[in-house]
Amino acid sequence: MKIAFVGKGGSGKTTLSSLFIRHLAAAGAPVIAIDADINQHLGAALGLDETEAAALPAMGDRLHLIKDHLRGSNPRIASADTMIKTTPPGEGSRLLRVREDNAVYDACARTVELDGGAVRLMVTGPFTDADLGVACYHSKTGAVELCLNHLVDGRDEFVVVDMTAGSDSFASGMFTRFDITFLVAEPTRKGVSVYRQYKEYARDFGVELKVVGNKVQGQDDVDFLRAEVGDDLLVTVEHSDWVRAMEKGRPPRFDALEDANRHALDLLRAAVDSAYERRDWERYTRQMVHFHLKNAQSWGNERTGADLAAQVDPGFILGESVTASV
Repeated sequence: MKIAFVGKGGSGKTTLSSLFIRHLAAAGAPVIAIDADINQHLGAALGLDETEAAALPAMGDRLHLIKDHLRGSNPRIASADTMIKTTPPGEGSRLLRVREDNAVYDACARTVELDGGAVRLMVTGPFTDADLGVACYHSKTGAVELCLNHLVDGRDEFVVVDMTAGSDSFASGMFTRFDITFLVAEPTRKGVSVYRQYKEYARDFGVELKVVGNKVQGQDDVDFLRAEVGDDLLVTVEHSDWVRAMEKGRPPRFDALEDANRHALDLLRAAVDSAYERRDWERYTRQMVHFHLKNAQSWGNERTGADLAAQVDPGFILGESVTASV
């Protein structure tokens, strides 16, 4: 299951995504955690110190390796140089699976040990001084989008992505790559403004969006969020001494998390499990192709010197039953 955490900067989406990752790992589930935010904080939220977090391999720096692996023997893709962030898989492509070992994970993922289990962590890499004025951050998150396009995951397998803040993810088609999106919102007008943007942009794409109210201090805050987002409000999260200790670099064991907040994580897991029943791989593939053709026409064909529409395999539908190329 592919899960996105979004929200405005400072809403607590990285904290909430890290708690959910810990919650899944503690239940023994296989998890790939991806930090796709321009501010790379997920590693620290999962307990890495500054040195360990800085040493994580950046997916954006290994984009050619990722493309070369995913291309496989797909005859519609002449070379890795003609692949862009939206390139869809087809017959002969190598697909990624959550539980396997492969060249992409070897190069880009690192195992993070948690007190309740372990997860694979992948990061886009930070926006560096060398990128200023010459690069767009979406050139880095493109590595994530390409991997998601080629990822086949099943029930009880989880890919959790901490997305870039605000509505920035709509600059690509990545917002459609998820089974469910959790929007973390504070009980303020600014806190729900990103929700309105996300809801509007996602309306025509069947994006399943649920709001997680964060930094809630009482019933008045709950009533405010309910009035602003209606039935999209899934759950609210209270103040947490456990989180405060974690942010100081001294997290207690995860089983010491407050009961109310543990219950909130249970509700998130239930929402994810429910979303599995509504999976539509045909629509998923169709949307993938839609954004690929859009990007090809607007910049991709000119950038690569190739007709990228020819990369689309009209008979291919991604799904759990698809056999990956080796």
